[in-house]
Amino acid sequence: TGGPRGISQEPNIRGFSDEQVVIRTDGVRQNFNLAHRGRFFTDPSILKQVEVLRGGASTLFGSGALGGVIFLETKDAADVVEPGEVWGGEVKLGFNSQGDELLGSGTFAAQAEQFDFLGFFAGRPRFDDVEDGQDLPIIGSEISSLNGIAKFGWEPNDDHRVEASFQIYRDNGETPPNANVQGTLPTTVAFGSIPNLVDRDIDNKTYRVAWDWTPSDSPLIDLSALVYYNDVSVEEDRLFDGRFNTTDFTTLGFEVTNVSDFDLGPVPVAVSYGIEFYQDQQEARSDGAPRLSTPDATQRFYAAFLQADFEVLPGLTITPGLRYDFYQLRPDGAFQDRDEGQPSPKIAINWQPTDDLQLFASAGRSFRAPTFTELYNDGLHFRIPTFPLGPPGSPVFTGLNLFVPTPDLDPERATQFELGGRYRMRDLVSEGDSLLFAANGYYSIVDGFIDLDVIGVDFATAAFNPITMQVEVNGSSTNQNVDAILFGFEADLEYNSEFWFASAGLSIPRGRARDGGNLGTIPPDRLVLTGGFRPHPDVEIGARASFVDGIEANETSNDPVGGYSVFDIFASWEPSSGPLEGAVFSAGIDNVTDTTYRIQPTEIRQPGLAFKAAASFKF
Repeated sequence: TGGPRGISQEPNIRGFSDEQVVIRTDGVRQNFNLAHRGRFFTDPSILKQVEVLRGGASTLFGSGALGGVIFLETKDAADVVEPGEVWGGEVKLGFNSQGDELLGSGTFAAQAEQFDFLGFFAGRPRFDDVEDGQDLPIIGSEISSLNGIAKFGWEPNDDHRVEASFQIYRDNGETPPNANVQGTLPTTVAFGSIPNLVDRDIDNKTYRVAWDWTPSDSPLIDLSALVYYNDVSVEEDRLFDGRFNTTDFTTLGFEVTNVSDFDLGPVPVAVSYGIEFYQDQQEARSDGAPRLSTPDATQRFYAAFLQADFEVLPGLTITPGLRYDFYQLRPDGAFQDRDEGQPSPKIAINWQPTDDLQLFASAGRSFRAPTFTELYNDGLHFRIPTFPLGPPGSPVFTGLNLFVPTPDLDPERATQFELGGRYRMRDLVSEGDSLLFAANGYYSIVDGFIDLDVIGVDFATAAFNPITMQVEVNGSSTNQNVDAILFGFEADLEYNSEFWFASAGLSIPRGRARDGGNLGTIPPDRLVLTGGFRPHPDVEIGARASFVDGIEANETSNDPVGGYSVFDIFASWEPSSGPLEGAVFSAGIDNVTDTTYRIQPTEIRQPGLAFKAAASFKF
């Protein structure tokens, strides 16, 4: 969610969104959370894989894992250098017609005996605004980005590996203060004659050192240790009111995990256990003075966890687990310090009688501590023109919407249940083909779901202004705890053979507050169909259709969202021989029918028709 601007994109899993989902890049927590700014700071062209863990996962990953965890893993030297070679690299060029965006990236890697190195750089300059399905510009979407990574590895022997890495990501451009909404044209009168835009620069630096110890002669040791420091700096020159805002958000983290395999009589057991510490610190200024809407604060987490896999029968595994997090909130200013602890128990059952059949069930408890901005937000949220609330002498609306701090906000706690299975059939139509079916249902009871209540005209704020001699009323924005229920069903069907491929994915999410109120984060029902063929082993051609249901105003959102259908086509050619061996050529057309649509709960429209092409060459 978050719209088409990369700087504002956020995850949403089953109605749990943004900080309710943990994001980790090469193990490093991406805890940065500043309203209307995104959380992804790695160029996709260096990613080796992305793994999405759906459902509560606080037993292993702590605060924030109510909706799940997204793991981003970048390439290593071994992914770039061919076996038996000492060095290698890859160059990639790409073009996206939406915004006239270019892509240029280069990767170089080398490995010799005990050492290896990888260097990566990517630039994505965008020269125009993105346009929606009606060819209307999404003002303030001309955003460019740069990303660089350096990795150093040392393997003194087969049992040890030490890796140090540094990543820097930058993007810049003019965008609305709330990057999830449409900007204003320069000719529009907004805050005088200046468009409602800020000149924003985001700079993310990540430092990381990891150690893996896996002695081949000891089943009791499979140890991983990680130390990291993540620093996100945001500078915003507010063109419409002249203010200069800065925000610095840092995360310092350390964790050690180990897996021990042993037998309890006839029962094999794999025990995972570890400790974790991390600290988030936020500092924000407006023209050099403290910024109340982004308060200075520090938060520390101390955690330990234990999980065991008991194979009680061949193919039948029972997995209990428990984690305990103790966290400290240290706000600057008049607010009180807070110290709290949260347990996260879980039990799962997995039955896999054959390689092609799996059934599973789980029950667990996950939590999320409230963030700095949810607890201590104060001051101005947004401003609109003032207007009287009746005939002369009536109260006057000031046009100001002000945050109300909620320092006593409770953490979110979710009790979650899941039941599902997978079944694969092989050699169904032709030799080597397969048909995979997977389905699961989930049910989450959430205590203290944190919801932002924005009141346009809040008469509780009415006060007499002795200067204007009028009763004035503001708007208010208050975070509140509500009890909620989120549940749904998901199913996937996938067929793959030498010449054909097809898949279907269905998700039906539901959610509501237990008092009957709406939850604006619940996504709509979605069916995605994909299919294609391979006329040659080196060529793949396919199409994708996404069918998304509409949402009524009184269903899960205060605003109705229309249903839509989006169609894409794609093709790739990867020569396996000849002078272009190892190269990859890809092209596609997104939103072929130029459909106008938006993704709930984002207010801004998605891009219309887009032509994309890319080529990569290995050396």
